[in-house]
Parts: sequence; C-alpha cells; structure tokens
Amino acid sequence: MSTLDFQAAYYDESVDPAKTSFHGPIVYAFWHENILAPFYLRGHCNLAMLLSRHRDADWLASAADFMGFESVRGSSFRGGSAALRELTRKVLDHGTNIAITPDGPRGPRRQLAQGPVFLASKLGVPLVVFGIGYDRPWRMPTWDRFALPRPYTRCRAIMSPRMHIPANLDREGIEHYRRRAETLLNCLTQEAEAWAASPSGKYLQHPASPSPINFAPRELVTLSLAKVLPSRLAITSHSTLPSEVAPAKAA
Repeated sequence: MSTLDFQAAYYDESVDPAKTSFHGPIVYAFWHENILAPFYLRGHCNLAMLLSRHRDADWLASAADFMGFESVRGSSFRGGSAALRELTRKVLDHGTNIAITPDGPRGPRRQLAQGPVFLASKLGVPLVVFGIGYDRPWRMPTWDRFALPRPYTRCRAIMSPRMHIPANLDREGIEHYRRRAETLLNCLTQEAEAWAASPSGKYLQHPASPSPINFAPRELVTLSLAKVLPSRLAITSHSTLPSEVAPAKAA
C-alpha cells in the first residue's frame, strides 16, 4: 500500500477525521471491496468498524485492530442488536466515528443496506459516503470482487458532504434516504474509479497520506495485510472499468 499514489477530493474537508478542521462524530459508508484504502489511511482516528461475526470477517477484524481501528462484530444476520447497543454507547459516550461497509457481509455487491441510514437517524449524527477507486486492481473471485491494488499505481477517493438524516424515520423514510445514499455512493465510486484510471488530476485534489498518528511502520503494514488476507483466494486480473461506468471529466 505504501507504493500507491493516494489522492483525495472533498466537498468539505471537515468530514475527514485526519484533518484539523474535522468535527464529528460521523457515520461513514464505503463499499466492502475497497476496505484496504481506509485501513491504511485512517487508522488511529477514533473510528469503530462494524464487521460481521462470520468467520470470513475474522481477518478484517485482525487487520482493523492492527491498523488502529476499534471493531464491533455483528450484522443483520448475527448479533445485530448487541452491535447496535455497543455502537450507540461508543458514539454517545466517546464521540466515536463509525465506519460501515453497507453491502457486507454477503452482498449483493454495491447495494446499500439500511444500517448506515438507520444508525445516522437514531444517533443524530451525519452520514458521509465516499467512493474509492484503484487503477487496474487485481480482483478476488468473491461476491464483492474484492480489490487488491497493484503496486505503484493510483488510488483515488472522493468524499461526500455530510448527509443529515432526520430523526425517528419510519420505514418509508429510511428507504428514501437509503436510495439517496446508495445512488450517491455508486456515483462517487464510479467517478473515483475513472479518476484512478486516468493520469489527469482534479481541481482542488489533495494528497491522501496515512494519519499522522498512524505510527505503524509501512513495512509492518504490508506484512500484516499479507498475513491476514485469505490465502485460499485466487486473484484475477481486472484491467478495464465496467462498461456502465462513464469516465468522469477531470478538471
């Protein structure tokens, strides 16, 4: 990960927990397949990740702990109520930010579950989604086509502004904001992928480096991720963008 060229674009820099202008807490959502970039870039930023209790997520929990994230285990299938209580306590008592991969742990890929919207509504904190794209990543043959970035290539991230979710939403209200968040996250992901595939820059882009307080040596970071990644999974090459992604025009 240390060989990648990281760049980020913001609508509002204060949503980034590594910036001095940040104010939270915030519920963050990004797709499961792109989890390696947040792991590497934003450890030790008072973030708790919601991870499945399924054994396939054990390696993610190990990586999260090593990289400076808290982890809360649970999903809509197993341990959801206990996870919700723990997340509520962390946010209200400690101002902890929450990170969720809303299409995990079983998919469907890039379809946002109601969890982030429900949490933001219940806890009264804003929701921020961010798209991540890599240049020609390797893809694992998993339900999410998990992305492994190639060394010495580009990684790009685009963070949304805060989405303020009303309190006490009914099912229709949650579904309304769920669709809005899913559409926005897919748009930002597709734009980030197109940006990563192009050598062109963006207006007001910023270098994205690991958090200043993320003190894990880069060599150890690489070794740790190599150790916890599921070795039984083969890697497939992915050299082109999906046909439905229209390249974004770089400023």
